[in-house]
Formats: sequence, structure tokens, C-alpha cells
Amino acid sequence: MDNDYDLIVLGAGAVGENVADRAVQGGLSVALVEHELVGGECSYWACMPSKALLRPAQALHAARQVPGAAQAVTGPVDVDAVLAHRDYYASNWSDAGQERWVVNAGIALVRGHGRITGVKEITVAAADGTVTVLTARHAVAVTTGSDPFMADIEGLAATQPWTAREATSVKNVPASLAIIGGGVVATEMATAYASLGAQVHIISRRGLLDGLEPFAGEQVAASLRDMGVDVSLQTDIKRVTRTRQGVEIETTSARVVADEVLVATGRIPRTNGIGLDTLGLTEGDWLVTDDSLQVLGFDWLYAVGDVNHRALLTHQGKYQARAAGDVIVARATGATVHDERWGTHSATADRQAVPQVTFTIPEVASVGLTAQAAEAAGYTIRVVDYKLGRVAGAGVHANGYKGTARMVVDEERQVVLGVTFVGQDVADLLHAATIAIVGEVPVERLWHAVPAYPTISEIWLRLLETYGRPPRNVQR
Repeated sequence: MDNDYDLIVLGAGAVGENVADRAVQGGLSVALVEHELVGGECSYWACMPSKALLRPAQALHAARQVPGAAQAVTGPVDVDAVLAHRDYYASNWSDAGQERWVVNAGIALVRGHGRITGVKEITVAAADGTVTVLTARHAVAVTTGSDPFMADIEGLAATQPWTAREATSVKNVPASLAIIGGGVVATEMATAYASLGAQVHIISRRGLLDGLEPFAGEQVAASLRDMGVDVSLQTDIKRVTRTRQGVEIETTSARVVADEVLVATGRIPRTNGIGLDTLGLTEGDWLVTDDSLQVLGFDWLYAVGDVNHRALLTHQGKYQARAAGDVIVARATGATVHDERWGTHSATADRQAVPQVTFTIPEVASVGLTAQAAEAAGYTIRVVDYKLGRVAGAGVHANGYKGTARMVVDEERQVVLGVTFVGQDVADLLHAATIAIVGEVPVERLWHAVPAYPTISEIWLRLLETYGRPPRNVQR
């Protein structure tokens, strides 16, 4: 094996694969280093298996909202079929297909634990004890991702709690599951396990889906309760103990007993043991970058995806990867670098245009700034709310459709800063909102984007009607 490459990528998840692929397409030689499964968290323990667990519940719920289809639904989801479908989408936890893709893309795959041991130098320790030293002519990209954060709760670690990995790869559904946390993982897994027949308890020290518009968490909490989930909010946990009866959780309001407990209280960077100390950086810290994903203080080191804490979402990490791979090529070949705002080599969207979908029932789809975040950033805003159930297409889509849409408008520039949708199948509304925000499309021009009838997309017309025509006609 040739141990010298133009670029070495540390971590072969979806983000690392995309950095490597863009660089190879640009003419560079690339080594991809991975000690687990090629494809990473998203392929085996996060995006793909979690959505495979959730989709049957969503489809069943949707069918029950349509007269005629509702009468054809005679029972709950088939648990064995759901788990088998999940196994298929997780490739049965085999990365053979991903490995073939890497090889066919012209990327060198190096198996083992990689550690930075010098400037542009990675030492890889393989499982069989073999040690290989790789050197990079131009750059090293750290794409090692993140790990679940274990909350500091008395007795919790000793109970051997589940993390998202166990929750998405379980072979047998427990009769009951307690979930600690109130974010995306917590609410999605509460939805999935309730649909699979488990008695679910969700315990959050705050509300649900904090950081989004408040009505999002409120409507998801109401729906979870309708599904039979015990939702405890503004609740602290004193201690956790595993007994013969299961896991006992003592909270400030009650005692919860469940077969298993899932900890979903956030993420920490996977930067321990990768040699950051060699560079004078602190292991276990997030890596801070500029918008071209270059680590501050280094002209050869890049951090892409979760590890830089810019936006912990697979699609956003892949967006960063495209910018990083291309800019590494540009700098290596002496081409012009476009790292200005919205430039080819800049991950500008990380700042105020991050789209996100929470696949609960109802779905939550959001992009850009919430009203609170926009005000905190100093914008003069107007908030426009509209009930999705009042849109004609929504009534056709689902009987008694319930949901909310919010548009946050920058009144000075009259462009959209943020949009949030809560309701059935709203994920497919999100990209139009993302384009409006990224393109800074004036509200006056949006009046000419006519939504098809009768679809839920008609919500755009209703939001604009509620907002009203701007006082001036903007010519663009």
C-alpha cells in the first residue's frame, strides 16, 4: 500500500465518504480511515434504522385518518415485519456494500483506529495489531462524528442504559421503556416504541423539542399522550437503579419502573483518542472551524460534520463535506477559493438556514430562525401563524387534519428568516421554505410562486395572505 496521499479522511461515515469522494473527483488521492462499519452512525444506528422503525407507525396513522382506508385497517403494526424491514435498511449491519462503493470510487480504505501523530500524519492501528503510518501531502479531515452524552445522574451508568444505538438495533421490543430526554431522539423513539406496543415513559427536565417553536413540542407532547405515552415534563431525575423488576427511576414527581431505559440527552464530540493533544488541542472538545471547515489555527486540518458542532444533522454534514472536499482540491491545485458568504467553498447555510425534520406523529419540519432566535439576533420581525387544517388540501389529505405553520419575516428586508410546520407529512413542505430562505426571496416575489390546488402546499398562499402585501412593490 502507498502510504502517501493528498488527503487523509479520519472517519468513514456519510460525511467522511462525501469529503473523500469530492476530493477524488477533483483529482486528489485519498485514504479513508475507519475502525467500525463504513457508512457510520447514519447507516446503521441513526437515520436509516430509526426512520425504518418510524415509517410503519406514520403510514398506519395516515391510513386511519382517511375514510375508506380507515375501515381497511384492522390491527396494529406487525412488529416482526417492522424489525425485519429495519434490518434491511441497516444492511443487516454489514458494510460490504459500502466498502465496494469506496473501492469503486477510487478511494483507499484503511481499516483500524486512526490517530494524529504529527503534522499531516495519521497512525492507524488495525485489529490484528498491524500499525500503518499514513502521510498527507495537503490535508487531513476529521469526520469522526459524535457520541451520546451520558447524563450525570446517580446510578444511571451502572444500569447499562440504552443509547440511540441500542434503541435502533434492538432485536426484541421490551414491554416498557423509559426515555430520559426531550429532544429529537427521545420523541422519535417514544413514537416508534409506542407503535411497537411498548409502554413508554418520557421524562424531560424541560419541555419537548426545546430550541424549536414552542408549539412544536406542545403538539408532539399532546400526540404522544394520545398514543398512550406517559409524558413527564419539567421533571428532574434523582437516581436510577436496576432491580429484579427492571429499571427504577426516581424523579421529583413520581417513581417510574420500566424494563429498559434510553438516555437521549444530547451528543458529545468523538474526539477522544484521535491525537488532538499532539497538535496542542484538547481531546474530547469540539473542533472549531471557519466556514470552509478548516480548523482555526491550522492550514491543513479540517473538521467536518458533527465533530465541529455547527449542525448535528447528516444532511448538513454532507453539505459541509461537499464544501470541504471541493476547497481542499482548490487549495491543493492552486485554484481560486470561493469561501465568501454563499460561495462554493463556504458552508454558509450552517448559520441561519438549517433544515430539520423530526419524524414524530405529527411531523415537525423547520428551517432557519425561530421567532425567539430572530429577535435575539437583532432582527425586526413579524410572525405569521396559520392553522394547517384550514387549508383545503389538508382536509383531503387527512380527515380532521391538525397542524400549525409559522413564518418569521425580516420586516426591514421583507424576506423569510424561518419557517416551521407541524402536521402530518409536512416534511415535504420543507424544501420550498429552505429555498425561500437561502435565496432570500422577497415576500412580494413569493406571491408569484403559485401552489397547486388542492395540496397542503397551499399553506404558502395562506401565510402570504395573512401577512398581507408589502407596502411597496419590490422589482427583482
